[in-house]
Amino acid sequence: MQGRLEKGTTFHSVFATWIVPTATPHRPGEAEYSSSWIGIGGGCLDTACTLTDATLIQAGIGHDIDAAGNPDYYAWWETVPVPLVRTTLPVRAGDRVGVAIFENRVPEIWTIVIVNVTTRGLFTITLPYPSTYGSAEWVIETPLVISEKGAAVSVGPMPNLTVVRFDYARANGASAGFVPAERIELVDLDLTLIATPSLPDAQGDGFNDCTYTTSCPPP
Repeated sequence: MQGRLEKGTTFHSVFATWIVPTATPHRPGEAEYSSSWIGIGGGCLDTACTLTDATLIQAGIGHDIDAAGNPDYYAWWETVPVPLVRTTLPVRAGDRVGVAIFENRVPEIWTIVIVNVTTRGLFTITLPYPSTYGSAEWVIETPLVISEKGAAVSVGPMPNLTVVRFDYARANGASAGFVPAERIELVDLDLTLIATPSLPDAQGDGFNDCTYTTSCPPP
């Protein structure tokens, strides 16, 4: 994750490629949820994460497991606070995908592109969104789950995922230039580790993200 105060710039485009991971049950009989995605906004403005960006435009791949252990893979996009929208673009575990989000010449008009490189499938949409341009992210995540009465909040169960390697990452059209301080681990509310990113690769434009492990070697 990169922020405006850390990098000294606002963010108007983001890109990466990765292989859709294989999802398998972490706990038998449990419905589990996860996504690999990129986005602009919604993250930390500085590496200490003392300030955050309230807007978020994002797109990526969902890889969920139902209670019977069946996987569900899908491409999606979202503009917070509007709910996630599934696309009709078919994706499967092992497919290589590329995702781009960029602001057009007209301010606050954005284009989202999701390409299934393996099948040559394509989804694209252009829409208005009032971003504050504060951060750029490349993320493995599981959603927050709120109880039916809204009394309890928990981190949604994450399935086991094969290692996700984000690669060719770009921000504002240039190499992302990742540094170790930008790594953010995904933890449960009790600080149990769920997913951890590796150190950047030698080119500074990629990294691995691993679930349920304390060690994630770089590519």
